Amino acid sequence: MKTAKVKEKTNKKTQVETDTRISGADAIIQSLIIEGVDTVFGYPGGAIMPLYDKLLDYEDKIRHILVRHEQGAAHAAQAFGMVSDRPGVCLATSGPGATNLITGVANAFLDSVPTVFITAQVVSHLIGSDAFQETDIIGISMPVTKWNCQVKNAEDIPETIAKAFYIAKSGRPGPVLIDITKDAQIEKLDFKYKKCDYLRSYNPKLPLKTKALESAAIMINHAERPMILAGHGILLSGAEKEFKEFAEKTGIPVASTLLGLSAFPSDHRLFAGMLGMHGNYAPNILTNQADLIIAIGMRFDDRVTGNLKKYAKQASIIHIEIDNAEINKNVTVDIEIHNDAKEALTHLIPLVKPGSHEKWIREFRILDKTENDKVIKNETKPESGEIKMGEVVKTVSDMTNGDAIIVTDVGQHQMYAARYYKYTKPNSWVTSGGMGTMGFGLPAGMGAKLARPEKHVITFIGDGGFQMTMQELGTIMQYKIPVKIIILNNNFLGMVRQWQHLFFEKRYASTELVNPDFVAISKAFNIPAKKIVKREDLKGALTEMLNSEGPYLLEIKVEKKENVFPMVAPGAGVGEIRIE
Repeated sequence: MKTAKVKEKTNKKTQVETDTRISGADAIIQSLIIEGVDTVFGYPGGAIMPLYDKLLDYEDKIRHILVRHEQGAAHAAQAFGMVSDRPGVCLATSGPGATNLITGVANAFLDSVPTVFITAQVVSHLIGSDAFQETDIIGISMPVTKWNCQVKNAEDIPETIAKAFYIAKSGRPGPVLIDITKDAQIEKLDFKYKKCDYLRSYNPKLPLKTKALESAAIMINHAERPMILAGHGILLSGAEKEFKEFAEKTGIPVASTLLGLSAFPSDHRLFAGMLGMHGNYAPNILTNQADLIIAIGMRFDDRVTGNLKKYAKQASIIHIEIDNAEINKNVTVDIEIHNDAKEALTHLIPLVKPGSHEKWIREFRILDKTENDKVIKNETKPESGEIKMGEVVKTVSDMTNGDAIIVTDVGQHQMYAARYYKYTKPNSWVTSGGMGTMGFGLPAGMGAKLARPEKHVITFIGDGGFQMTMQELGTIMQYKIPVKIIILNNNFLGMVRQWQHLFFEKRYASTELVNPDFVAISKAFNIPAKKIVKREDLKGALTEMLNSEGPYLLEIKVEKKENVFPMVAPGAGVGEIRIE
């Protein structure tokens, strides 16, 4: 292994050079190290073997996690990026290795998570010949990456990787993909690495919209029934502190999108709950009674707005959003602030006056009581019957004091985890939002725990989603990743069944599951496991799981035909949300 030396340039830009020529594979790894990467997820194969061979020389600097399927690598890398301040990185070979990443790439794209995907390609002269395991991954991934590039010459590797990290992290973050031919990994080059901080025609940092901010402040200072919609962009920009200061100074209630959860403490007196199809009653109803909506780092997704023809027609709307393509895309707004959330809030805070909206907030509390009486009490403190998903989540929240990182798969359990866990710390919520990918939960739990080993990481998964990626128990076993796994088993594809129940005359087409013995499967991977079916066993089993030192799987048999409410039905407006 050839070590790198650092040369300080007069302009203080760090440039790294090696004293001898190294291979393209070496260059890939050294580039990743310079970018601060210490963990990569991946799966080897023919075209990427030169890179994997060189990884052995860097075991003291880069930890490689051998997953059991490339999709698992993609989800783990995304989760790693969501709970840390570094992009997740994963590797895959050509052909099926690369195509197996695509669901995870698309997932990271829709949720704007900085992730770097490196795939291998067949040797350059075979490209276009339908060679063994050749696939046009550049063409395939183009619609679901922020940027992608194919490298055929070793000398282009350092600059391309530097560019990839810059693009992934800057502006609206997102996944990038670099496809590197096998011969480029073998060729020699004089290694020089300079971190990228500028690209011609790419302008992720825009001039501050000072006039728009001044107009927004006037509107905020005069509003009587204002409401903040907090999105994932607050977390992506690292603006949690500024956002809390803004909300507390103005006294405006805060409602969160699904991915915006944990940007603002769930136990804060100004927190109004979650927006959207299965969000809380008050923020959905009162969206259509607010006189001002301040949307920050969110994109007015259909799950938030319901029927756009019925959405917030009475309100003025201020939209703070880093991606101009999202402004006026779904909802026409009155003030456009096309800037980073942290920067915009920093300059907006001095312009707004201290405020209090107690009368308006009381309206939220009245509707909260309605939801509590008709929904929450029964879901979190049932007096009889089978165990409910909501009570499991609420119990875990109480036992961990809202201090764990919660990861979910997709389905009913996801909505219960969003609703009933109290998120008191930023970036403590990891889920698949825009893509809604079943199978996300287990590998994402691995990635989150490897990024934040000091935190309890608890993954809630349905019995359907678990079986999509349960092979990753092998990864958890091999690396002894102490993630806690809770399977909420109702023997159904619960969310699909709910729609069949409500909208398809209870015709349960292909949604009832005959499941294997999850405990036996877990134990086959040397992971301790337990199954409970009785409410009186719940706290004891959760205590045992939380106190265990290594990984642990707890299967909990829950009510089979439970429906998640409140719910905004398809075609309905948010003001028409059903509470039962």
